[in-house]
Amino acid sequence: MLKPRSDLRPNTFENELYPLITPNGFREYDARWLFGKELNLLGVQALGFGLGTYFLSQGAGRVATGHDYRSYSLSIKQALTLGLMQAGMEVVDVGVCTTPVAYYAQFALDCPAVAMVTASHNENGWTGVKMGAQKPLTFGPDEMNALKDIVLNNKGVAKAGGKYTFVENFREQYLEAVTRGHKLSRPIKVVVATGNGTAGAFGPEALRRIGAEVIEADCELDFTFPKYNPNPEDLEMLHIMADAVKAHGAELCIGLDGDGDRCGLVDDKGEEIFADKTGVLLARDMSAKHPGATFVVDVKSTAIYTIDPVLKANGVKVDYWKTGHSYIKRRTAELKALAGFEKSGHYFFNAPYGRGYDDGIVAAIAVLEMLDHAGGKKLSDLEASLPKTWSSPTMSPFCPDADKYMVVKEITAEYEDIKATGGKILGQDIVSVVTVNGVRVTLADGTWCLVRASSNKPSLVVVVESPTSSVLMHDIFNDLNARLAKHPEVGEYDQKI
Repeated sequence: MLKPRSDLRPNTFENELYPLITPNGFREYDARWLFGKELNLLGVQALGFGLGTYFLSQGAGRVATGHDYRSYSLSIKQALTLGLMQAGMEVVDVGVCTTPVAYYAQFALDCPAVAMVTASHNENGWTGVKMGAQKPLTFGPDEMNALKDIVLNNKGVAKAGGKYTFVENFREQYLEAVTRGHKLSRPIKVVVATGNGTAGAFGPEALRRIGAEVIEADCELDFTFPKYNPNPEDLEMLHIMADAVKAHGAELCIGLDGDGDRCGLVDDKGEEIFADKTGVLLARDMSAKHPGATFVVDVKSTAIYTIDPVLKANGVKVDYWKTGHSYIKRRTAELKALAGFEKSGHYFFNAPYGRGYDDGIVAAIAVLEMLDHAGGKKLSDLEASLPKTWSSPTMSPFCPDADKYMVVKEITAEYEDIKATGGKILGQDIVSVVTVNGVRVTLADGTWCLVRASSNKPSLVVVVESPTSSVLMHDIFNDLNARLAKHPEVGEYDQKI
């Protein structure tokens, strides 16, 4: 295998001879590149060769693989498979699928490793791989750095014994497994929106099998994503979901992202419920049966977890941890927590609810069963019973990969200096500056803001919340945004409140 290069241009002779892999694609816990500009097919093959070398060094010689529904994902998976086999791996291919289907294949097909070709919810043009060598965990920074070193420095080792198997109709095996033992007592009317992404082939059928009355919205697969990007954290998708609920008189709309590992909600009134608050509702429902349970949540999540009287009465313990599906998944396993929740819509259920990995369909089933347990209450009623806060969606201003961590470091130092010198923000004292992942600053009345570097895109991540008023939510955002604006590296937001 030739050593990868990062200076190749598309539509050149050299681009057909050498692997193209730019270093920025190796992110904190998975890999993401702009296909063609930052990665070519020979580069994917080199990635597979290095990944197979790493897997075998960890004693994992059998890998489950699949691909999402994008025009180029099958060819990328085939190039990755070739590289894995060159390294001596046994590749078990489950075809086009959601990421959780590939995770499930690790358990069902006795595969210690997984390599799922997906760009998740990223826009078309992106590709990537979600990887793990120990079910149900996926790579973290240590594994990603080791893989980056192997691939970019051409340290892959060729071994005999590479093998390929394709598993036919694995979709049916997954659907049977994920719905087994689940049956609603009434046909809850639910809209399912998938933005024409891969989950459209899985989500509606799964919910029908547990007895829901399913109305499909944008569930036909179309890799051009003609209406909106399948990301249930984006306000564009949430607004379309809200319109569908009203149009059909449904009890809720469930939105699944591009590779099916995230779940978003809109209630019966057409109001979006951000996933961190959905997590509070699920924790209430689950801890009623499992008092004293531990839940892991990411640092972007609402402060309601710490003040909710129902969770307190049920003896719930909450652990705030680093944002990122790999981090929350690993922390949930380490603490033997009942579940882990991310504001982005990743939900991680341990037994008896799940196998520890994130699956938007498993989360959707849990939400419908929660409604089934609610004695006729609507989702809006459940949300109204939570302590009131005003919170933003996740907002992402552009910031180059080379600069984003430095910007966060400088913003963190600025906040730490204000707290150390007794300064105020919005006329209030700072009560805490939490730096477990970026910086989360909390004021005296509980209003808080967070900024961190995105783990998978050239951007920052900004979230704000206030238990006092919508005005203070906007004020804390404006204050943070003014500080970010001093850094010329920070560009336009994908969305703003």
